[in-house]
Amino acid sequence: MYDTILVPTDGSEPAGAAVDHAVDLAANSGATLHALSVVDSSAYASLDVSSEQVLDSLETRAGEATETIAETAADAGVEAVTEVSVGSPHEQITDYAEAVDADLIVMGTHGRTGLDRFLLGSVTERVVRAAPCPVLTVRAAES
Repeated sequence: MYDTILVPTDGSEPAGAAVDHAVDLAANSGATLHALSVVDSSAYASLDVSSEQVLDSLETRAGEATETIAETAADAGVEAVTEVSVGSPHEQITDYAEAVDADLIVMGTHGRTGLDRFLLGSVTERVVRAAPCPVLTVRAAES
C-alpha cells in the first residue's frame, strides 16, 4: 500500500508518537521511511548571538532527531533515509514529500487549542492543507 512514508520530526513527544506509527506502517508495507527535520529559519533570526552558531546547533539537534528515527527503523527492519533542511517547516515538509513522491506523511500534533493554536499556528495543520498525499496525524498521549 505504501512505498514511501515521510515522518517529520522536531524531536518532541508528539513527533516521537508519530514515529512509532510510521515505523509500524513501513514495516507492515515494506515501505522506505524518510525522516525529515526542519530547522525553522525564523527561530534564530532575531537572536543577538551569531546566527551561524545557532543554526549549527539547531542543525546538529535536528540531525540527532533524524538519526534516532533511523535507528528505530533499523531495529524494526525498515530502510530509512534521513534529511535535515532549513526554512519554513510546513513548506519544507510538503516540498520534501513531493520530491520523494511520498505516499503518506505521518506526523505528530501538539493538540493546542484556542488562543495557543491561533498565536503559535500549527505546522501539522498547514501540512494537512497543502500536502501532496494523505497525512496521518498522531497526538501524543496525555500525561
